[in-house]
Order: sequence, then structure tokens, then C-alpha cells
Amino acid sequence: MKNMALHWKILIGMVTGILFGLGMISVDGGAVFVSNWINPFGNIFVKLLKLIAVPLIIASLVKGISDLKDISKFKNIGLRTISIYIGTTVIAITIGLLLVNLVKPGDGISEETINKLTETYANSGGVQSKLQEASNQKNTGPLQFLEDMVPDNALQAMSDNTSMLQVIFFTIFLGISMLLIGEKRSKPLKDFFDSLNEVVLKMVDLIMLSAPYAVFALLSNVVVSSDDPDLLLALLKYALTVVTGLLIMISFYMVLISIFTKKNPLWFLKQLSPAQLLAFSTSSSAATLPVTMERVEEHIGVDKEVSSFVLPVGATINMDGTSLYQAVAAVFIAQALNFDLTFADQLTIVLTALLASIGSAAVPGAGMVMLVIVLESIGFPADKLAIGLALIFAVDRPLDMCRTVINVTGDATVAALVAKSVGKLHDNPLPKNWDDNYDEVK
Repeated sequence: MKNMALHWKILIGMVTGILFGLGMISVDGGAVFVSNWINPFGNIFVKLLKLIAVPLIIASLVKGISDLKDISKFKNIGLRTISIYIGTTVIAITIGLLLVNLVKPGDGISEETINKLTETYANSGGVQSKLQEASNQKNTGPLQFLEDMVPDNALQAMSDNTSMLQVIFFTIFLGISMLLIGEKRSKPLKDFFDSLNEVVLKMVDLIMLSAPYAVFALLSNVVVSSDDPDLLLALLKYALTVVTGLLIMISFYMVLISIFTKKNPLWFLKQLSPAQLLAFSTSSSAATLPVTMERVEEHIGVDKEVSSFVLPVGATINMDGTSLYQAVAAVFIAQALNFDLTFADQLTIVLTALLASIGSAAVPGAGMVMLVIVLESIGFPADKLAIGLALIFAVDRPLDMCRTVINVTGDATVAALVAKSVGKLHDNPLPKNWDDNYDEVK
């Protein structure tokens, strides 16, 4: 077990967690036991990952920019990153629209199922909170997202994991300013961030020792807290449409990896798999970010100069899986509630889902808020929004887990593509272990 690869340990934790959760469903008080005595260990793990996310972004990004020695290189990396992210997101949305129009999952939903879902979820706190949050976002100005990128208090931004763009803005500003004062003057600060980066990466290694047990706890809780199985079955066609689209996106990424980086796609997936499995378990690309950075740098071979910018930005604005889900969910709801969509409406879905993904938080459930914005953009009746969300609320959590895997895979793919394009993709990466320096201190 000690020498087993990490992804196998995590997979074992996932499978046993699901089986344990299924077993506890049939035991009186089993769900309460899992919630009170098992799930907290999973929550602690996620908190630890979020704890180091901001320090890792700051240390890694400052190190990456200061190592460039040339601002023009940073501009080159930035433009390529944003361009590829926008391109893959548009492709994801298009795949979603093509699939949902081909399969038409909404046509198979009976009136009885719609009524049952509406009664169960339309007035629930979860649906209402998403509607309120979307309403708040809708009332902002067209350039609000640019204004929100600039913090008025850097320390306050660092204390909130939902303010990643503000942290990235401040860190890039700091890194560029360090370049402009010259290497000699910036050296003390650079040495500090270099050291901090090494320490935080070691923290990632230590936290990952508990990953198999954490995913066991997280998935057992997901199973015992799952919704009505009959409702899940009624939405199976819709869920399979989303999952099929996500699998097509994975295939698309692997084609890009094979053509542009000349790497074996299966090797790429194997190296990234611990981050993907954690993304599935936590439903949060922000929480998974420290692990994604560690796998991409130390196992895939992307230079820190590239990964330190591409991955934090990707975790914030690149939501390919979520954007694909927006397209499928919006059209599915329109089909189920007999709301006719024109070709122009579907083009509006592409544009709105793209813009919404940029401002969306990398946390569980953010996709539902984005969906409300997309539905409102095509003129969907306001009085039916709650019903529309109720239709998909039952399967949102498992689909959220799946689409987060795609978000993380997309981030890693773009990092590899950008690194290859600027000559920063190494053939023989050197993974680090938690006990590499243990002999020096024991």
C-alpha cells in the first residue's frame, strides 16, 4: 500500500466511500452518523487545501514573473492563455448545444415529473439562494467584473478564497513592479517568495497524504445525502447528455495534447489523475488548485513561469465543463417547459455562458447561478425560473462533480499547450515527495 501510486489510493478511497455510504443508507441513523462522524474529516481536508491556495498563488506567481526577467515574455504568455481559454470555452458551449438539440432530453420529461420536481425544489432554500445571487449579479454594470478585479485592500482579498482574481491582480502587479526595480533591488523579496513557494508545495505533499481518507469521507456523505432516486432516474437522459458532452471535451483535450505537445494523452491523464479525482470529490477547482499546480509542474513538466499564471487564472475564469453544462441545462429546461428557442437565442446562450464563466466563482454550485443569468438572457419567463432550476436541482451535485473534473483538465491542458508554445514544457520532470529532506531534520 505504501508504494502504491497516489491515484490508485484515491480511487480505492472513492470506491470504498461510495460503498460505505450505500451501506449506511440502509442503517437507521446511518446518514446522521456519516454526517457527524465521517464528513468532518473530508471538510477538514478541503479547508486545508483552501488554506494554502492563496499563499501558493502569491508565492508561485511572484516567482514565475520574477524568473521571466522580461515583461514581454509575460505579455506573450498572458495573451496566449486568455485566447486559448476563450477558444476552448466556446467549443465546450457549442458541443453542449449540438448534443442537447440532437438528443432532446427535455422532450421525455412527463408533466407529473415536472410537478413533483417543482413541489420538491422550487421553494427550497438552495434554489431561492441561487436566484437571489443571480439577481445581484444581473444588477451590476457591464464593466463591473473589471472593477471587481481590483482590490481596495490586498490583505482583505487574500482572506477570501472567492476573491482569486483580486489576489491574482495584486500579485501580477507586485511581480511586474519587482521586475522594473531591477534584479539586485528585488533579490531579497524574490528570495522570500522562492522560499515560501517551496514551503507551500511541501504543505501540498503533506496534505495529500490524507487524500484517500478524505475522498472516502466526502463521497460517503454525498451518497447518504443524495436526493430521491426516482427523481434522479427521471432526469437520467438529461444527466447522460451532460456527461456525454463532458467526455467529448476530455477527448478534445487529449487530441490537443497529442497534436501540439507530442505527449501521450494516456500518460497525461495518468499524471493529472490525482487532481481530477480530488476535483470530482470536492466539486471545487479552487480547492483543487494546489494539487493541480503540483501535478502540472512536477509530474507533467510545465515550467513554473507558465503554470503559476495559467492555472490560477484558469481556476477563476476557465469553466469549460460548467459552460457546457449551461448550454445543455438551458435548452433542456426550455424543452421541458415548452419554451421555443430560436437560432439567435442559442447564439445568445454561447455569448452569455462565455461571459458568465469569466465572473463565476470556482466553488460548488456556482454553475446554477450562471444558469439563471443565461436563462434570463434569452428572455425566459421570470416566474418560471424557480421551476426551471427545480427541474435540474436533484442531479446538480453529481453533475457539478463531473464538470469540475473537466474544468481542472482544461486548465492543465491549456497550461501544457502554452508551455509548449513558449519552450517551457520539460521532458523529464522531477516529482518531489514529502520526505525528500526528512533525513536532514530527523
